[in-house]
Amino acid sequence: MTALYIVLAASAFAIIWIVTSNQRKKRKRQQIVSQPFPKEWRQILRNNLPFFYKMPTDLQLQLKDKMQIFLAEKDFIGRKGQDITDEVKVTIAAQACMLLLNRATDFYPFLKTIVVYPAAFITRHNHYDASGIQSEEPRVLLGESWNRGQVILSWTDSANGGADFEDGHNLVIHEFAHQLDGESGVTNGAPPLSAEQDYEQWAKIMSQEFQELQRKASTGENTLLDKYGATNPAEFFAVATEIFFEKPQQLKELHSEIYQQFQQYYCINPAEW
Repeated sequence: MTALYIVLAASAFAIIWIVTSNQRKKRKRQQIVSQPFPKEWRQILRNNLPFFYKMPTDLQLQLKDKMQIFLAEKDFIGRKGQDITDEVKVTIAAQACMLLLNRATDFYPFLKTIVVYPAAFITRHNHYDASGIQSEEPRVLLGESWNRGQVILSWTDSANGGADFEDGHNLVIHEFAHQLDGESGVTNGAPPLSAEQDYEQWAKIMSQEFQELQRKASTGENTLLDKYGATNPAEFFAVATEIFFEKPQQLKELHSEIYQQFQQYYCINPAEW
């Protein structure tokens, strides 16, 4: 009985701690958004993110609130001489928070730090050859998303993505789509869906579209979706997310089923903007 009592007491304590922790987080976030959106940040939006003023007014206000919470909770670190200014933080946050509009969200709960390089950067990844011998392989990257803890970005490419929101390429949206995907515990192109969405339908549509992109990539056919999305299902989800936000009308016309799934998942209809 004593052991059972200890287990029950521990479980009750854990539940109370989670509930009170969530309540404290909610109150803190309410306090953050009650503060005025800084005038300097508004100017950065005007200068660096022209897409912001094409959005419906209610989404503009919502994005500002989400940006304030995001910037209060995430750490930014510069590498290779990159200064972390308000311009850097606001430009990245605005694009990252686009993915959270109209959604119940915990603001990328596993993400702690955004690391920013001035431009492309070199990483070293373990590589195994056919005989199983391990070696370090240098890779030049514009961005990288880790399942737990970090997103790494090139500032040059992050800024360019915000300035041109119609070319179908957006580094910040791509890497933060990986963060959403990874909230299931594994980054595989199947993020946690709402109760209204059907996992079986999602898997069927995304799998068919992924295979079709792979086929077109192998034959050299023109595609709306970047052929990098043919690498694996996780990259397909991230690439398709870029197109959903930057070329929504074309995605709706050429890949209507993807558009419908993403419209449900992201809870917005950017083709109407």
